Amino acid sequence: MESPRFSIGVDYGTNSCRAVLVDASNGRELAASVFPYPSGKDGILLDPKDPNVARQEPADYIAGFFFTVKSVVAAGKKIRGFSPERVVGMGVDTTGSTPIPVNREGVALAMLPKFKKDMAAKAWLWKDHTAHAEASRITKVARKAKVPYLSKCGMAYSSEWFWSKIWHCQKTAPAVFKAAWSWVECCDFVTGYITGNSDPLSMKRSICAAGHKAMFHEGWGGLPGKAFLRKLSPALADLRDRLYSTAYASDEIAGNLVADIAKKVGLPAGIPVAVGALDAHYGAVGSGVKPGTLVKILGTSTCDLMVVPNKEKLEDIPGVCGIVPGSVVPGMVGIEAGQSAVGDIFKWYVDYLCPSGFSKGNPHANLNAAALKLKPGQSGLLALDWNNGNRNILMDPLLTGLLVGMTLHTTAPEIYRALVEATAFGALTIIRRIEEHGVKVREVINCGGIAEKSPLVMQIYADILNRPMKIAGSSQTCALGGAIFGSIVGGVYRNVEEAQQKMVRLKPKVYKPIKANVKTYARLYPLYRQLHDAFGTSGYSGMLANVMKELIAIRGGACR
Repeated sequence: MESPRFSIGVDYGTNSCRAVLVDASNGRELAASVFPYPSGKDGILLDPKDPNVARQEPADYIAGFFFTVKSVVAAGKKIRGFSPERVVGMGVDTTGSTPIPVNREGVALAMLPKFKKDMAAKAWLWKDHTAHAEASRITKVARKAKVPYLSKCGMAYSSEWFWSKIWHCQKTAPAVFKAAWSWVECCDFVTGYITGNSDPLSMKRSICAAGHKAMFHEGWGGLPGKAFLRKLSPALADLRDRLYSTAYASDEIAGNLVADIAKKVGLPAGIPVAVGALDAHYGAVGSGVKPGTLVKILGTSTCDLMVVPNKEKLEDIPGVCGIVPGSVVPGMVGIEAGQSAVGDIFKWYVDYLCPSGFSKGNPHANLNAAALKLKPGQSGLLALDWNNGNRNILMDPLLTGLLVGMTLHTTAPEIYRALVEATAFGALTIIRRIEEHGVKVREVINCGGIAEKSPLVMQIYADILNRPMKIAGSSQTCALGGAIFGSIVGGVYRNVEEAQQKMVRLKPKVYKPIKANVKTYARLYPLYRQLHDAFGTSGYSGMLANVMKELIAIRGGACR
């Protein structure tokens, strides 16, 4: 009988770091550990003067690795059949785009005494929108120059992404920009650190971060050309030589766990570490993504991931975050879209507006239970899900939320339900855009705490998307994805598809569309699109006078 083999996945989310120890033969999660980032508010460094600022402390990433991996290894030692020598590989994912300014040796500037308190020297978290002006300028210059760099990222560049953030740093924090010999995405920073290769020029960079966030594509020679970057800033053109010319998929080995780090976490040195990736991409793998399957990672924001085999012809899709070969599943083209706020919208409502009658105990659970009793359309409300801007399909961080239809009788559960419905309407808008360009969505798998804990959200999504909502079997799909890639670089499986057959499962509960609800939401969605286009597009010339009247009519029908 073959000795059991194990792999470890480490997932760096927005608020915490998580690790799982997995039996590579069947995907069973034997131990898990969570490390909330100690710096800032819920791990995020904020600026009360600017709501667009969101930074993180790079030292928290290192502390998180040591704490979580050491914890799962220690827990594993209590399990029959486990020994550290049987850990075959490891995979690491992080948020992104979360670039970090580093010196020539790859040390984060924020970890040096000179820059310890400098916010610009920290990790620029994905949800930092301070670079919205730079993103807009990048889009305008690329369109005017007629270069192809926007064609694989929805035809518009985002304030959440690599180049806009670095350019904003140059403009607003020149001392940090000058001290930064290079910039490294968080997923590459972590893998470089634990494998002892933090050199910005030789570390293996992730195709996920490069392709979806930095306009990297082999079709035009990698990163955008120096001539284009010079149109933005000569300093960005100079920086290009200190970045990278090749990016790798996660079935490649980034390096091997170095001895001093391995000793601190209780593992043998030399364990192969997969090339890092973005958290949602590993979450898609851990949820069972395959051609025709859309995986929704439901969290503070959402990411929607699909894959298309390389051999199939694929159109460019305006308004999505990226179309990148090898970014989700090696050998396939990854498609990424998503929404800038979902769980964050629900949290905002509970934190700032929840009435006292629903705030005792778990306010989310209280509002969920009350909102579940409402019929679609009964509230007469309609909202836009742009409280943190619109990621897709409009790609505009300067849009804000909207709630229409309130009366003196509007209740807290009605508003809460309308906010959930808005996020579902936004999700439907993304699906329709993808399908308009020839990619069929045959099934939807959801993962994350919202999918597991909120029957309200799942039923509303099933009704609005008019598709069954399946739920990933793991509560740690991103970390499981890391363990899957750890098992691949560790030689247990040849590829993602083979590993998924053994290591991925779904929960038995499936939320199915309710016909009457589907019918009502089919009346509400065109009104959502009216608001969407009127407030989100410059070319809208229609009227909005019908919206309130139709909401009242729908409400009247729902209340009978």
